[in-house]
Amino acid sequence: MIKGLRPLLRGSTYTGVLFAVVGALAGLPVAMLALGLTLGLDGRPEAAWAALPVWVVLLGVAGLPRVVRRVLAAGARRLLGVAVPDPVKGAATERWRTPAFVVVHVLLGWLVLVGGSTLLAMGVTLPGRWAAGEARVSLFGWATELTGIWAWIVGVFCLLLAATLFAVVSGALRWLAPRLLGPSPAERLAMAAERERLLAERNRLAHELHDSIGHTLTAATIQAAVAGEVLAADPAAARAAMRSIEESTRAALEDLDYVLGALREEQSGTAPTRTLADLPELVDRLRHAGAVVVPRTSGDLARVQGTLSRAAYRIVQEGLTNALRHGAGGPIELRVAAGPEELELSVVNGVGGGPGGAAGAAGSEAGGFPTSGHGLPGLAERVRLLHGEFEAGPYGEGQWRLAVRLPMRWTA
Repeated sequence: MIKGLRPLLRGSTYTGVLFAVVGALAGLPVAMLALGLTLGLDGRPEAAWAALPVWVVLLGVAGLPRVVRRVLAAGARRLLGVAVPDPVKGAATERWRTPAFVVVHVLLGWLVLVGGSTLLAMGVTLPGRWAAGEARVSLFGWATELTGIWAWIVGVFCLLLAATLFAVVSGALRWLAPRLLGPSPAERLAMAAERERLLAERNRLAHELHDSIGHTLTAATIQAAVAGEVLAADPAAARAAMRSIEESTRAALEDLDYVLGALREEQSGTAPTRTLADLPELVDRLRHAGAVVVPRTSGDLARVQGTLSRAAYRIVQEGLTNALRHGAGGPIELRVAAGPEELELSVVNGVGGGPGGAAGAAGSEAGGFPTSGHGLPGLAERVRLLHGEFEAGPYGEGQWRLAVRLPMRWTA
């Protein structure tokens, strides 16, 4: 019994009633227009009932504009407490759904406004009329006198019936709103596609941040350490290291400005497009950091264009960054070979027995450089998207190798 009364005591029931009443009042001008049209065609008072179907049709037409759905969705979120997202721009919609909700909304609103107010008035006034000796109920031509305790019983019953009506109407609107104002199947597909696009863009930006800025900060950290070590003994070498840090951080700021602009959905600058043609500059920066890089190239790298060249640069950059972080300090062998069918990339570095060993190269903290653990998985995903082959692991005695093969058909 108490559980059945809970909907009558909830505030959401009566905010739903307010939503229904607002719909009834909004439909009043349309009702007057329908009545005027009907009486204009047939002046007899009996023709007023024919205005009802005209009213329903006009309400449906009023629900066709997209702005009506937006307003109703906002009202349903606020007053009904249901999750109704705004319509998806450009998605195909089922145009009948909003007009259907408008018609039901207005009719339920008038049911609350007329039936609820009548029941409330009877429930409040009957006991007073009985005290004055005038307790009488009249409904649709039927009338009866209420005496004694019956005036109070009928009064309480009318109040409960009004509250029940409010709860039923509010629940009906709360059930209908997500189904008629919520996204259609086509809109759900559009929303899913938009979420997938945003996730793909964020993943791409995360790769950009990890590859470019992560590499630059690693190199700058090593260069700063080298400059500190040789500052007193070799000021010229220290100044060279500081100039290299300046150049590296300037490039990192360009990358960061682009990524932050994309995240803010502003018009950011042109995306940095470093390719295999920029490998000599990358190797020079690492040498300024004190690393010994032995590059070997073969084939015509100028044939590698567009997406493949940019991806190859990022892969080499990440491989060299891992070698700096986790290598044992020996020479780093870099091989780039452009063949007729595929592009081969290889980075080989020595590893020690400590935390900078094989496990360290896979992404643990090593050599004072905390890593995210996403470097090699990110590379593997990048290579997979390019339909290439990826290998990373121990290579020979005390060495670690990153090897990638990419099909040349992806040049563009």
